[in-house]
Amino acid sequence: VGDGSLTSGMALEGINEAGHLDRNMLIVLNNNDMSISANVGAISGYLNKIMHGRALNRLRMETELLLKQIPTVGPGLIRAARTVEHAIKRVFIPGTLFEELGLKYFGPVDGHDVARIVEAIEKVRHLDGPVLLHVQTVKGRGYKPAEENPSAWHGSSAFNVATGRSNSSRRKPPTYTDVFGKTLCRLAESDEKIVAITAAMTGGTGLQEFAKRFPERHFDVGIAEQFAVTFAAGMARSGYRPVVAIYSTFLMRAFDQVFHDVCLQDLPVVFCIDRGGLVGADGPTHHGAHDLSYLRSLPNIVVAAPKDEAELRTLMRTAISSNHPFAIRYPREHGRGVATQGRIGRMKIGRAEVLRRGGDATLLALGSMVYPALALAEDLENRHWGIGVVNARYVKPIDRELILDIAQPGARIVTLEENTLEGGFGSAVMEVLEEAGRIGQVSLLRLGLPAKPVPHGSRSELFELCGLDHESLRKKLLGFLKREVE
Repeated sequence: VGDGSLTSGMALEGINEAGHLDRNMLIVLNNNDMSISANVGAISGYLNKIMHGRALNRLRMETELLLKQIPTVGPGLIRAARTVEHAIKRVFIPGTLFEELGLKYFGPVDGHDVARIVEAIEKVRHLDGPVLLHVQTVKGRGYKPAEENPSAWHGSSAFNVATGRSNSSRRKPPTYTDVFGKTLCRLAESDEKIVAITAAMTGGTGLQEFAKRFPERHFDVGIAEQFAVTFAAGMARSGYRPVVAIYSTFLMRAFDQVFHDVCLQDLPVVFCIDRGGLVGADGPTHHGAHDLSYLRSLPNIVVAAPKDEAELRTLMRTAISSNHPFAIRYPREHGRGVATQGRIGRMKIGRAEVLRRGGDATLLALGSMVYPALALAEDLENRHWGIGVVNARYVKPIDRELILDIAQPGARIVTLEENTLEGGFGSAVMEVLEEAGRIGQVSLLRLGLPAKPVPHGSRSELFELCGLDHESLRKKLLGFLKREVE
């Protein structure tokens, strides 16, 4: 377990049970003072204090192992030594939290010295009961740029090894993450009630500038997403406007808190959900494929997705001025290059946007799928098909009025989303049609992510794998139109 992960409820619950069961177990604690951002919190400070007591800890470890080898009198000497040691610790170093919880503590050991690590494991693995071996490492060890800036090098694209600079020379529009961070700073300038909360992801979620400009309003709670959400609920109850910046995959850890502490209380907490949809190189554990499905099932919450970075700004102001829970999800992607300067407006909650009309079918697209839907409509227009496109914007409340206006008898409707089809945006549209008795009157095709793990790969590769690339969408849509015509 890493020192950053040690702050999570699961890790502490595990240590609690290990100390209670008193079974043989070896826990290796890797201490490098980092999660993705630098570690924060009382546990991190406690581990640093342990590091300062390195000499005494090493002496204790060597003495206990030596005394254990003495027949008959060894155990008695160990008990006596522990009594003396406990008194010394109270004077020289902090109380050993792990030992109070029933674990035998050893370390810290240099984690980059393989021989020393092997030696330490050989010594402690035969001890009875749970043992915690504290290992110290340096994040990025061996590569100077990574050692100097470990947060930036937690994940990297192709780079020049000699200089540490990215190989990418082509200028791109800012990412949604960047736009989020700048917009939040802009909004916070005129509203001192806005606070930002993150779970060890200040850099990853784009809050670096906010943390510098408004340090007293920025809260990094460490890898503790459940607490982050409940903390936000408490601040909202006290009159603040908390914005929880979090990755989609990590928000799942706090599902109960979102429901119980935010939605059930109808508190104005804003969830800015980064990495919604396919995240590419981080692999199957990090895809944000389910947030639309589980969030829209909760009471009182508004769930939205912007089509571009300009709409993200508008949604953020709309959310912060709302008096209800509000979730905005956006992809791990560069924006479309649209203007993000000037005044930040607001929009009507639950209102979709008609981008083009078409008589043969209408594409109801959400978030990252809006511009692909426009490209698809233009492509099929060249094949003499009239395709309409709607920027849905909201999954909850969904624009029921517009959907039913489109869903006239004989209409063909296609939904597009970067979310699993089960319970997602397409399901919400289908529910609207079913409630209005239109299911048998219109033809509906739902397109989205499959209900199975999606592997590692670039976003473009994974879109093709999941059938959401332009060519796959074109074939599916043409097949749907031709079947309906026939």
